[in-house]
Amino acid sequence: MNITDLKLLQSLRSHPSLTITLPTHRTSPANKQDPIRVKNLVTTATNRLIDTYDKRAVEPILRRLELLVNDIDYRYTLDGMAIFVNRDTALWYMTPFPLKERVIVDETFYTRDLVYAMNRAPRYWVLALSEKPTRLFEGTRETLQEVETGGFPMAHLGPGGARGIPNDPAINQSAYRDEHHRIFFRQVDEALAPFMADDPLPLALAGVDRYLAFFREVSKHSDAIIATLTGNYDNASAHDLGQLIWPIVESNLQHRRQQVLRELEAAIGGQRYASTIGEVWRFAREGRVMSLLVEENYHQPALVDESGFRLTLIDEPTTPEALDDAVDEIIATVIDRGGKVVFLADGSLSAHQCIAAILRY
Repeated sequence: MNITDLKLLQSLRSHPSLTITLPTHRTSPANKQDPIRVKNLVTTATNRLIDTYDKRAVEPILRRLELLVNDIDYRYTLDGMAIFVNRDTALWYMTPFPLKERVIVDETFYTRDLVYAMNRAPRYWVLALSEKPTRLFEGTRETLQEVETGGFPMAHLGPGGARGIPNDPAINQSAYRDEHHRIFFRQVDEALAPFMADDPLPLALAGVDRYLAFFREVSKHSDAIIATLTGNYDNASAHDLGQLIWPIVESNLQHRRQQVLRELEAAIGGQRYASTIGEVWRFAREGRVMSLLVEENYHQPALVDESGFRLTLIDEPTTPEALDDAVDEIIATVIDRGGKVVFLADGSLSAHQCIAAILRY
């Protein structure tokens, strides 16, 4: 699942819409229980639909659900699974992060857990640069998913690529070839732009030195580049490429974490910061958070007052009207309003009670 899939699901509205989510397992023997778990949740969902709605209204949904579940290949499960079915839609996704076990029936699909899990996961884009073709992947840790929309994968069809160089002694063939490679990688960068606009993640590059140099020369996204993997990966699978590039990305993300801590210190000196969840919540709601810093395992249930700007922290997330996790709400709000989020090791923000923000003003 990627951000495009998520936005599509959020746009669909039909009553009833069924959502099933659950944690799954990547390896045997633990993954042997996954089909059984899915079957039990499908039974729960079926009974709920039959007990609540007219039989004629749910029969198409139940048929879609049965066909969809029969098509799941459990050999390639990751850490979570999400199933979405209504009268017009039947989709399932594997996710590289665990999900809570839920069966939810509503007029829209339940995507909240997916939003929060995606926001907390270390995600990034990967461009595997090549003339035949350049591929785009969305990465979550070591798991890469190839993007096959928006012009990707993109092959170099011009001179020096699919077409030969003109046999003209007046042409410097090497310079001619290089210029058309620049043109091609400029087109790659233009195709990447909508993905970066919708989901501005760090960018990792893989490719031979020449292609890396050409792309950096023409790209408008150089500031987002966090890692490079040098070599020819034209035939590398998503799995193999992810195993190679994630350690480099992870190392450089750690470097960025240290940098953002220095930026926080500067913001403190300039009185452009907020500490503690109550302050950060208010500034996030006002759209003033430029960078949110939060410890990886910080979660906090809370109640929100009528104004929407004041939190009361509580111990039990099952309290009526409570937010399961106000931290996740802050993360989503900051991202929606164009801010960035950096996760830090537990204890890194003890002076700020686990969460802090660098403010725009």
